[in-house]
Amino acid sequence: MKKVASFGKKLEIFYSSSCNKLSCFNQSCRGLIWLFYRFVVFRLNPFCIQLSYFIIVSLAGSLALKISKPRTTWFRPEDFDVFFTSVSATTVSSMSTIEMEVFSNTQLIIMTILMFVGGEVFTSLLGLQFASSNFHKNDPNYTDSDNQIELVGLEIEKPETNIENEINSTTLKYSSIKCLSYVVLGYLFVVHLLGSSLVLWYVSYVPSARQVLKNKGLEIHTFSVFTIVSTFTNCGFIPTNENMMVFKENSGLLLLLIPQILMGNTLYPPCLLFVIWVLKKITKREEFRYILMNYGDMGYGHLFSGLHALLLAMTVFGFILLQFILFCTMEWDSQVMEGLNSYQKLVGSLFQTVNSRHTGESVFDLSSISAAILVLFVIMM
Repeated sequence: MKKVASFGKKLEIFYSSSCNKLSCFNQSCRGLIWLFYRFVVFRLNPFCIQLSYFIIVSLAGSLALKISKPRTTWFRPEDFDVFFTSVSATTVSSMSTIEMEVFSNTQLIIMTILMFVGGEVFTSLLGLQFASSNFHKNDPNYTDSDNQIELVGLEIEKPETNIENEINSTTLKYSSIKCLSYVVLGYLFVVHLLGSSLVLWYVSYVPSARQVLKNKGLEIHTFSVFTIVSTFTNCGFIPTNENMMVFKENSGLLLLLIPQILMGNTLYPPCLLFVIWVLKKITKREEFRYILMNYGDMGYGHLFSGLHALLLAMTVFGFILLQFILFCTMEWDSQVMEGLNSYQKLVGSLFQTVNSRHTGESVFDLSSISAAILVLFVIMM
């Protein structure tokens, strides 16, 4: 019995010692991670942070695409082609040396993630998070001293009212930056969720669209999310080899994608400003009023004044209208419109002209479009 009791005590001591060591190791790891985070936020140049981010994500995406198997058994992409595709998805440039139908469902999901984390709106959200973390370091009203400032060797106490005003202004600005980051996050979530749901509903209940996906062996859910993410981030990847040309008769699908193209690119600042204005009217929160009144001090490049956002929206729609009129005038009876009725021609022309300045998705064969229209597209791009 004494041996058993002694063994039990040793086991208890060993367990207690192990727990203490694990706890110390956990605290050390957390401390190192925090120090690394502070070094990245406070010390590194923003350009270096962004460059490192895209390199790391591209390498991780390339490795994930390489590990996962393609759909075709007779063809396996080369390593450099896989890396090129990963970089293209991460930087949302939509250039690929591999046919899209080669990728398996798992690889399409990986590419969806790469496009999402490489999109302009998501990366700007990360920038907001860094700005909030770096707020006190860059704020001129912030000081570590006890409400005092030092001037020419003399310590001069600040008036109490000025201190309170500075603290309130600093606190409001910080909470406004945090609030803006939540608005951008909510904007991302709602637009993607609503867009994916609508595309999923369309391809589920429209036989012609559903048949296209069935013939190509594409999952409806994967196609819906992939297409919305690619369209919103203005990447232009579509899981079919023909891009959107196989859906040129599905005008409803094209109409669902057009708002996604604009809300993720040139109309993002006006849409964001409108959302903040609506939230201010509904919630009456001071942070939203501060954001609208001090848009230039928020450190967010996509936040414009009301006049600037209005002029931007008018410019976008003006360019789209100009292209739409010229495209319909010159291509209405051409070979690219063959087999389409008038409604399908109008929707297809609108989709093509919107994409020329944004996503790059194509519903018509660009090699069959007249040289004058191609020159117009080049100028608009």
